[in-house]
Amino acid sequence: MKYVIIGNSAAGIAAVEGIRSRDAEGEIVLISDEPYHTYGRPLISYYLLGATDRRRMQYRPEDFYRKNGVRTLFRVRAEKIDAAEKQVMLSNGEKIGYGKLLVAAGSRPFVPPTEGLDSVENKFTFMTFGDALALEKAVSKRRRVLIVGAGLIGLKCFEGIAARAKSVSVVDMADRVLPSVLDEYGAGIVRRALEEKGAKFFLSDCVERFSCNVAYLKSGAEIGFDVLVIAVGVRPNTELVAQAGGAVRRGIAIDARCRTSLQDVFAAGDCAESRDAVTGEHKVLALLPNAYFQGHCAGVNMAGGEESFDSAIAMNAVGFFGTHVLTAGTYEGESYVEKEGEKYKKLFFKDGCLNGFILVNEPERAGIYTSLVRERTPLSQVDFELLKRAPALMAFSQAARAEKLARRV
Repeated sequence: MKYVIIGNSAAGIAAVEGIRSRDAEGEIVLISDEPYHTYGRPLISYYLLGATDRRRMQYRPEDFYRKNGVRTLFRVRAEKIDAAEKQVMLSNGEKIGYGKLLVAAGSRPFVPPTEGLDSVENKFTFMTFGDALALEKAVSKRRRVLIVGAGLIGLKCFEGIAARAKSVSVVDMADRVLPSVLDEYGAGIVRRALEEKGAKFFLSDCVERFSCNVAYLKSGAEIGFDVLVIAVGVRPNTELVAQAGGAVRRGIAIDARCRTSLQDVFAAGDCAESRDAVTGEHKVLALLPNAYFQGHCAGVNMAGGEESFDSAIAMNAVGFFGTHVLTAGTYEGESYVEKEGEKYKKLFFKDGCLNGFILVNEPERAGIYTSLVRERTPLSQVDFELLKRAPALMAFSQAARAEKLARRV
């Protein structure tokens, strides 16, 4: 069998491991338009911060490809899938045949059309290691930075460059930072932590037009800058499958075994949809753990095994200068709230299950809450009053404790 994988991040690497768990001999070809050894994308801000380096950013050891018998094609882009002929056309003119194909093409930054954007010379996005390297060269203590977007990408970019820049301004249409992740109270804690590091926020506002190095906001405010970072969101790379005739919604449509509607074509990661274990809806959940689980599932099934993954949940674990945010699930139903200084806990429960949570500077045993959300454990089977205050295995029945401890082993 010949396996072809498009993508060199979490889903693609997990697929290699999934394939090799069932097939030690089959040929594996991995295609990536980046020139780098696989790396952890969430670490690019820490690279700029000086908290890590290239070696420690590697998602797998240097000899990963050799040990797993992977032929890598770097600096090459997959441009078309011919599902009938079972071939992938590449940007260098080469055609690669496949027996089983995985599309783990990830996502790309969304750059909204804005008047005058073409007049901005130093503009960047912030998704790849290449972006981080470009910013490393562009930002200095003499340069003012404007970040458009106060979501996860924009704020991690701020963390990486805060100490490198003369000043950093952040603009967002939402009324708070991390609007898709935190409620008003939790966002306030994060905002204060970032403002202490020099962030200047322009919220409930947006850029109407640019003129060279000035951004003119809807509110009438004007922001001068030397470097622009656009971090307003991403779009899944679904075009390869769509153009080949495969089913695509918000992301590439797949089943629980990560199969697309095209024969012998699988998909995983940020370009593919997941079944949300809480809502039952199929949606794009662009998160590293989900990408890994999907990729491994796809790899096992590509190699003739039997594996399924249908328990994805929205989940975030992120820190900003020592302020830690953990969230999961959906924010629906009744809520239980604890507030103490810069600590914040909010649990959401509905129909006898924990639907989601927000934890800010409350990291202790968050995995227990995550397990309750993901596994849809009936709260009637646990001591929920104890779990509200202090998540602990003692809140579970003896049988449930034994099962969870067995899984860890």
